[in-house]
Amino acid sequence: MKRTLICAFILCVSSTPSLSGLAPLEAVLFDVDGTLCDSDPLHYYAFRELLQEIGFNGGVPITEDFFVENIAGKHNEDIATLLFPDDHPRGVKFLEDKEAMFRRFAKEQVKPIDGIYKLRKWIEDRGLKRAAVTNAPRLNAELMISILGLSDFFDYVVLGSDCDRAKPFPDPYLKALELLGVSKDHTIVFEDSVSGIKAGVAAGMPVIGLTTRNPEHLLMQAKPTFLIKDYEDPKLWAALEELDKKATGSA
Repeated sequence: MKRTLICAFILCVSSTPSLSGLAPLEAVLFDVDGTLCDSDPLHYYAFRELLQEIGFNGGVPITEDFFVENIAGKHNEDIATLLFPDDHPRGVKFLEDKEAMFRRFAKEQVKPIDGIYKLRKWIEDRGLKRAAVTNAPRLNAELMISILGLSDFFDYVVLGSDCDRAKPFPDPYLKALELLGVSKDHTIVFEDSVSGIKAGVAAGMPVIGLTTRNPEHLLMQAKPTFLIKDYEDPKLWAALEELDKKATGSA
């Protein structure tokens, strides 16, 4: 019995999230949709309504599962190809209309992820560099960041369209590292989608995944360092406290 308890304790300790290997931390990178704000429901609604209007899938509305598996976190060029494989220009135009609808909704309905301003203060207090790295179109990204009051927080906003390849390829995150002049070995990423987590991991950085909307089992397949519910999650703050101790040499 005692041996079983000891083994269980060791397993619990070994599974505690750790970021101490990043010390000293230099930078923090954030995705935007689903990571700074819970915007996926607005995207889903816009896709569902407009696709139904044009008779996609025989006029049957797309499901949330379809949205998560095929659309969430992906670049619009890839979405256009998926939805309109035989008519890419039509797909591009459709995505333009969809983004315009999303922005109308966002102005009234976008809300921050819980704890984001607490984490913002933690980052600013330590003088860390930061960038937003997103597959969203520029108008969307800038609108959401502005609504959240984070325009002055980010040193750079890097778009998937700024790079040869968007997420899930590592290019946007590698570009952010270059712009900030920081090492991947001292930078952390926050993401909420499979595509985004894969991009951060491929760029060689630890990624903390948010379970804002996407299922945990799908996110874990992309190999995040650990998952959190939001920025109030005790797991995150325990890991950041450990990182602080490592950086200052505290026991």
